[in-house]
Amino acid sequence: MTAPAVPISQQDAVALGGDDSILMRQRRDHARLDAMMNRYLSEDLPPGDLNSLWLDIVQLVFSHAFAEETVLWPLLRRVASDGEELTRQVEEEHQAINELVARIERSPDDPRRAEWIQQAFALIRQDIRDEEDELLPQLRTAFGDRRLRRIGAAWEAVRAAAPTRPHPGVPRRPPGNALRGVPLSAFDRLRDLAPGSGPTARRASLAAGAAAAGGAVAVAVRAARRHG
Repeated sequence: MTAPAVPISQQDAVALGGDDSILMRQRRDHARLDAMMNRYLSEDLPPGDLNSLWLDIVQLVFSHAFAEETVLWPLLRRVASDGEELTRQVEEEHQAINELVARIERSPDDPRRAEWIQQAFALIRQDIRDEEDELLPQLRTAFGDRRLRRIGAAWEAVRAAAPTRPHPGVPRRPPGNALRGVPLSAFDRLRDLAPGSGPTARRASLAAGAAAAGGAVAVAVRAARRHG
């Protein structure tokens, strides 16, 4: 009988292929998201700071998920016998998060907003658990350290230029997600430049990402396909 995969949360950087591996990059993003969600729910922040923190969470959630769908899940479907089933489940979670956050953004004054945000956080936490316990350990099994670092670089390039807002109508799989998501990425990042959207450094970074969006995504998708 095959031993169950060890969740990446229970392994150190050496076991996961080094600090630049895709597994460590994923774990750092997940930890950052967890900390931001905890802060949102536990601290009594002024409305402006709370809105800024919410925007930070949204930007990270959707850029992170888009890069997963573009780079990681196609690889997993190739190397894991149950990759199709596993990635379909996570794609359904991503779609549910898209739809819920889109509703929150459409209805800023709805009295159910706080309840919806808590629901969104619960979905995000479930998605993180599924990825760290079920999907990502299979990439560790399939690829050596060097390959994991190369996949990590491709994923990072896509994440840096990915859409930063919910788009429930965008397909969850390539090439449709890239074809429809890349133009939306530039639009999202222009929205993120609006006054009050966050610190100057973050807005400058988003502007640079918008300028590079199309080329970075195309190059990284090709790189991920070669690495598979």
